[in-house]
Amino acid sequence: MTKLATAAVLAATLTALSACATLQGAAIGGAGGAAVAAASGKSVEKGAAVGGVAGAVVGTAVGH
Repeated sequence: MTKLATAAVLAATLTALSACATLQGAAIGGAGGAAVAAASGKSVEKGAAVGGVAGAVVGTAVGH
């Protein structure tokens, strides 16, 4: 998947999610991780995965 397509999928996912803090955190973290990875020339997929996991953890902690 190209960097632009990955970013578009993450942006669409972020827009679609509105109820669950864990899912919102994962989406925001995934988008942020992909953006940072793309800007630094690293793997966008790995950045999105790491950011998504970190965002889910934060979303769970904040949501409870």
